[in-house]
Amino acid sequence: MTGFARASAARGTFGWTWEVRSVNGRGLDVRCRMPAGYEVLESEVRTRVDRQLARGNVSVTLRVEGVAGELKVRVNEAVLAQLCRAAQELQARLPAAGLSADGLLAQRGVVEIGEAEEEESTREAREREMLSSFDTALAELAAVRRREGDRLSRVLGDQLAAMEALVETAGAAAAVQPEMLRQRLQTQLAALLAERPEGLPEERVAQEVALLATKADVREELDRLKAHIAAARELIAGETAAGRRLDFLAQEFNREANTLLSKSADLELTRLGLDLKASIDQLREQAQNIE
Repeated sequence: MTGFARASAARGTFGWTWEVRSVNGRGLDVRCRMPAGYEVLESEVRTRVDRQLARGNVSVTLRVEGVAGELKVRVNEAVLAQLCRAAQELQARLPAAGLSADGLLAQRGVVEIGEAEEEESTREAREREMLSSFDTALAELAAVRRREGDRLSRVLGDQLAAMEALVETAGAAAAVQPEMLRQRLQTQLAALLAERPEGLPEERVAQEVALLATKADVREELDRLKAHIAAARELIAGETAAGRRLDFLAQEFNREANTLLSKSADLELTRLGLDLKASIDQLREQAQNIE
């Protein structure tokens, strides 16, 4: 299922924004993009997504903006000591050379200016707030997906109603198959036995018709199709994730439709079976879009 959500917040000198996107996927695939230093949050982000969502390709992006805080000057003592020894050696050879503190401090690598080190408790508090704002974005994404799911459920309901109508019509067409088989068999026998006036006993013809009718009986397939339609409606009306189970039901629908077509001895029943397979394909495509 598709969706997008964003949440922003700030603490102290830091501000951040979460963006969460999802597109259709057979399973749940989470991909995270975190700035340097915040990779530690990825594991918790994945856990929270897994608790909220069951399906989809989910992309999580974190952007952090830091306002310049208190600066701290550090002197690299090791580099300064080496420069002092070199200056003293030079002064011994050149008495006129003066040893200037500001000159030494101006050398690259002696003075380092950066932000003051952050206390661990402050960093941990900020990370907790960041995860809290991520929960806000994730909840919004879940709400967007639920609204899309409501729309798709109505589409699926219409498709199931169309399939149910086809199954009912197929049942009526299948009811006349035995008589059609009887007429067809008698026509074929008449052509084969044109030179045999006495033909075949009526009992023998009835036995052959009964055998063909048994092989062409599609009532079991139609009953299973009706049961699958009822099961699909229960899944759509339920509160739990239904996408994968609808995928499985679509496979079962297709299996029964194929068997119905293989048993069909009537053009009308064959046409209905093909229409049913087209509706099943539409149902399967939509089922892949829902959680």
